[in-house]
Amino acid sequence: MSTEQFKENTSFVLQKINEITFEPRPIPTAGPGEVIVNVRATGICGSDVHYWTHGRIGHFVVEEPMVLGHESAGVIVSVGPDVTSLKVGDRVALEPGVPCRKCDMCKLGKYNLCPDMAFAATPPYDGTLCNYYKHAADFCYKLPDHVTLEEGALIEPLSVGIHASRRGDVKIGDRVFVFGAGPVGLLTAAAAKAAGATHVTIADRDPTRLAFAKEYCADEAIHLTGARRVDQDSNDFAKEEAEKIINSGFKPVNIVFDCTGAEICVQMAVYLVKNSGCIVLVGMGASVQSISVADVSAREVDVKGVMRYCHTYPTAIEMLSSGKIDLKRLITHRYQFKDALEAFKHVKEGRQGTIKVVIMNDSH
Repeated sequence: MSTEQFKENTSFVLQKINEITFEPRPIPTAGPGEVIVNVRATGICGSDVHYWTHGRIGHFVVEEPMVLGHESAGVIVSVGPDVTSLKVGDRVALEPGVPCRKCDMCKLGKYNLCPDMAFAATPPYDGTLCNYYKHAADFCYKLPDHVTLEEGALIEPLSVGIHASRRGDVKIGDRVFVFGAGPVGLLTAAAAKAAGATHVTIADRDPTRLAFAKEYCADEAIHLTGARRVDQDSNDFAKEEAEKIINSGFKPVNIVFDCTGAEICVQMAVYLVKNSGCIVLVGMGASVQSISVADVSAREVDVKGVMRYCHTYPTAIEMLSSGKIDLKRLITHRYQFKDALEAFKHVKEGRQGTIKVVIMNDSH
């Protein structure tokens, strides 16, 4: 289908640190195995805001103007040659990372670890906050009729939770502890519950988020209020805080998921997990952090990393379609595409009562 009939491809572009503008970009044309998606809903991720405020995340540095956004869903408006699995009008969720399909990791099925991954809104690749986005057809997933596009956009963070749960090897009857009651923490907790965890605890410093967590999926919520003394070793403080929780009658858990990236939470995890338990590092924090290796080794605690996800979208859609998980409740605020900058400011400021902000684009 020709793209001449489409409207302007307005895009939300990070020009440099703290400078975002709307600008027209060329309307893409679908090549073999590709589709053009009219993006209708996009969730704002912390990584989008971090690129805006810092210009980099770890080794990924924004050196050229970059379209932001990667949690998206929309409607297919054009299909390229050889695409038979999708058609114009299909409503789809976009898995934003497309691997090379040829390297050792791809052949092993661990395509999330592909060194040549092209991931939306990760330098140097443009993201999805635009009217029309070109994507690989096999990384677009049809949504059931009763699933909304804004729910489809949140399949991306749900995928992080599903992959984290798989990395933790959650089993029926497991007790799980999650640091962080933001969207990823909540969805990791929900995924662990769906996988069979019988008791899930969420810890955070924000009482409002903890209250929501209790209503949403957590069996127990712990308000973290401790403050480390200036002269106190961080690991000593972490051990003290963990012991306070244990001494209150809390039983050690099979798996701890850290969804904050905060060193103190990773350190506490060592003392909250059972012997032979597992710590899963979901959040991205400082590149170098310290933990008590002696405790990890002597108690045979596994520490596992998480890099995005793989093979999760079909599972996420099935969970959503069957009612196993509710994503609508996470969406606390919605903005129109023309107000995207205000939406980003909202997330940056961490406004009270915010869980997930979604940008809706009704121009098509």
